[in-house]
Amino acid sequence: MTIDWLEDAVQRVTLKTIAERAGVSRMTVSNAFSRPELLTDQLLSRVLAVADELGYVGPDPAARALARGTTGAVGLLLTDSLSEAFGDAVATTFLASVAESLTASGLSLTLLTPGGGPHGVVPARDVAVDGVLVYVCATDSSDVAWAKRRRLPMVGIDREPVEGFAHVNVDDRGGARAAAEHLVDLGHRQVGIMALRKDASPGILDDPLAARFVYSAQQRLLGWHDALSAAGITPTVVGAPFEEGAAHDAATMLLRAAERPTAILCYADLFARATVRAARQLGLGVPDDVSVVGFDDSPLALDVDPPITTVRQDIAVKGTTAVAALTAQLAARRDGTPAPAPEHVVLPTELVVRASTAPPGARA
Repeated sequence: MTIDWLEDAVQRVTLKTIAERAGVSRMTVSNAFSRPELLTDQLLSRVLAVADELGYVGPDPAARALARGTTGAVGLLLTDSLSEAFGDAVATTFLASVAESLTASGLSLTLLTPGGGPHGVVPARDVAVDGVLVYVCATDSSDVAWAKRRRLPMVGIDREPVEGFAHVNVDDRGGARAAAEHLVDLGHRQVGIMALRKDASPGILDDPLAARFVYSAQQRLLGWHDALSAAGITPTVVGAPFEEGAAHDAATMLLRAAERPTAILCYADLFARATVRAARQLGLGVPDDVSVVGFDDSPLALDVDPPITTVRQDIAVKGTTAVAALTAQLAARRDGTPAPAPEHVVLPTELVVRASTAPPGARA
């Protein structure tokens, strides 16, 4: 009985109840929860203290969103499952940057996983958000199509630019080209490539440039090809899904080839770390027998001996840049002003040379 009475009492607390107790108008109490910037710090503290004393939990979020026409939330549409995303050092750094930037803008983050859920739920169709950050998802994603149909402000990250929408990418092609040129300058002529091939078992790709890759993987492959082709080098290319065990298998495949490469270019630092470990298991030294180059400059590049030569991208800046582009669209919609022209921002990359690369035959 006591608990039931307490719950009923809490439910009966209204803005009017708080206003009478605090000695202010009902509008002042309403502003304390919806437009606190209109009140002085002293008045705001007094109203909130009374509300807390009475057990008032605030206006119903759904009703407030309906009244405002906004939710205060931004959706992040991921290319993979949450477990895969949180297992990737690059993705988690990006997520942290996005979350911190949104919080600074007074917005919250809603994670949307692609594909239909139970009972026909489609996140991009059914979840209430004001705008969407689309991380990597394929151009033909049904979730992206639903976001477009809802006319939600959108920014694409690490995906193929589409006319009419803002995008943030890194210079994948330029970074990969620099990595391959580094190996060529060291004197390597037998080069292997560990490319990202989603939803496929590790295997050698006979015509890699004709294969279908996610945008960043395609751009990196083109960058490697730019430098190697200019040097008259035809690499052996192995594709593997983004999983360390699969990358280890693909690296072992390359290192056991009849014409073993003296250097291997990897789609990501995760692939590069797996390659270093596979080489060690086969009794090969890095870089004495094989040089290894990664991409991203994630913590994984330093989580192996020797530390890995890699291509650095500023993952945190990528997150803040994407949020800035989206919040500019949201502000224009809120203020009833023209939306900013969609920009395609390409962030720079930088080759970071470490101990995993050396001229071929360094042991001799």
